[in-house]
Amino acid sequence: MASLSVQGAAAYKKKDGTLSIARDQKSLQWQPNGNEKPVQIAIAHITNLQQTPESAAKVMLKVFEKSPDAAESVTHLFHFNSPTNPRLEANAVKDALTNLISAIKAGDASVPKANGAAPASAAMAIASAVTSKSSSGSAKWYDDNALKFDIELQQSLMKKDPALHRTYMEARRTKPDTISDSQFNSQFWSTRTNILRAHGIEVNQKRGAYNVLSAVKPRQVDGELKMNISAEQVQLIFSQHPLVKKVYDQNVPKLNEMEFWSRFFLSRLFKKLKGERIVETDSTDPTFDRYLNDNNDTGLNERLLSLHIPHILDLEGNEENQGGSKGGNRADFTMRPGSAAKVPIVRTLNSLSEKIMAHVAPSDVDPADPIGMDEETFNALALRDLQGDAEENRIMLNIKQQSQFFANEKSAISTEALLYEKQIPAEVLSGLRIDIDPSRMSTRPSGGLDLSAAIGVLEDSDSEEEEDEKTPHVGSKASLVDAQKQILEGIKARRTEIDGSDSQASLSGLSQKIFDRLTLTHATTTEFLHHFWVLFLSGDADRAGELAKIVETLERAMDRINAVATDAEKEREDVIKRRKQEIRDHWERTGKKIHWSPNSVGGGEKVVKEMMQPTIKTIQKATKEYRKALAAEGVDAA
Repeated sequence: MASLSVQGAAAYKKKDGTLSIARDQKSLQWQPNGNEKPVQIAIAHITNLQQTPESAAKVMLKVFEKSPDAAESVTHLFHFNSPTNPRLEANAVKDALTNLISAIKAGDASVPKANGAAPASAAMAIASAVTSKSSSGSAKWYDDNALKFDIELQQSLMKKDPALHRTYMEARRTKPDTISDSQFNSQFWSTRTNILRAHGIEVNQKRGAYNVLSAVKPRQVDGELKMNISAEQVQLIFSQHPLVKKVYDQNVPKLNEMEFWSRFFLSRLFKKLKGERIVETDSTDPTFDRYLNDNNDTGLNERLLSLHIPHILDLEGNEENQGGSKGGNRADFTMRPGSAAKVPIVRTLNSLSEKIMAHVAPSDVDPADPIGMDEETFNALALRDLQGDAEENRIMLNIKQQSQFFANEKSAISTEALLYEKQIPAEVLSGLRIDIDPSRMSTRPSGGLDLSAAIGVLEDSDSEEEEDEKTPHVGSKASLVDAQKQILEGIKARRTEIDGSDSQASLSGLSQKIFDRLTLTHATTTEFLHHFWVLFLSGDADRAGELAKIVETLERAMDRINAVATDAEKEREDVIKRRKQEIRDHWERTGKKIHWSPNSVGGGEKVVKEMMQPTIKTIQKATKEYRKALAAEGVDAA
């Protein structure tokens, strides 16, 4: 049976099974879970599809089939009964069938075409089929529509990413009733096609060939050889080393398989194939030693030499270009032609690399291309370091005062800014001249002027006693403490940016439970904001009712944010209450007071509102634009 693409759990005539569309996209199949007879319907014979509405409790799909030799249509009723999401599976099957039926009708010669267009010729149809067959494997990952309707891939991704699965289920649970499951599913995944594409490529990757002899590591345990070798590794050994396959075919009937591999990994033949130098102390084995001088390739070198090699990679051209052995210094012994016994590891790895690369599809040069200096070869040989930088073809975006993108529209002015705003520059300069006037300064016993009074530092006094007597001066102890505090805060913030922060600091005092709720609320709210802007900017008047439901959902999202903030504040108050009780109990036991401030407890409603402030502003912006559009149309927003 062909492998299945779109499928769903469905009952047919009260028998459970699986309804699916074959990979060849030519038939609709129902495979029972038991021993009942399967049902197969040719998609070309389907004349009509009927599905229960979104509001219906049962999810059913009726398929009308009429074969060319039948007088009347035959109906098939399938009841989708998936325990997770039957509506989603039914919509996926129905949408896929609709697209396939439309494609069949578009290619039918009996169906009239717009503008008199005729169906494609047989030759074009064959060429198109060959092209699609060869490129369907890779083109699938570049087709956004195929990714959006690949239910199997989406479920695989959500199993791997639990956070994405929670976001999907929460957004689906809180979506407006006017949005069907199929519409929601399409919209949800349309913004995540890049994630689906990356996951699809990841799960369909296959491990390439590798040096398998170096990966198999036999070991001696109590004088007995122990090794782990799989059937896949055995096949890879036979593929990379045809000589081993030859030895295996000629000796395994005489030796059992376990004994063959045990003796092989201890033989001199294994060391030679691995690239190690054979020494006199190595153990001998007559069964394997008689193959030491046999050839280990199957005409690969001849095939490689027959191919055209670009000059930039042709090392044999050095012999001609440099004048052979008479020109320049003698080549290194690793580059001299000779037997593999001189440098076995180098020649063995080179030979193995050639074998592995021979099975890799070329991505740069086609061997069938004509030999010559084409543009691609010229670019490969060009000395790019001597060329100037290529002119950048892009629009430069220069941003000044980035803080204005993140600040509130009516941000409050800081206390320092208010202080500097009230100062008069002339008075500040006059006071500075008086402070640094040499005639007003005292002298030190060691000589020179005493600057302590000028900068407001009195070493014999405490700054706490002078705070009420005079305004803090530049350079005073209070100013130095304040400056030190600002510097340390900057260092801490910079360290957090570079090294990151621990889990507790990143929660900002919130518990993990509250933080997870807040994260989920933020993700679902962002999803509905995306829905809103897609509908709002589309200008489709037929979807005005759906847009109004989205706005109601956004307003309920504000209620969910406020609910999380309320729970966070209650949690913070509980922590403060417990801490106060601990301090009270400690004082009653020891009579000692513990200095503690409730402000040191993080979390609460303030932290939640700070984290969700951009989202709250975005919701307010969306509702404001919606009401503004209604007012422009003369519609009452209430």
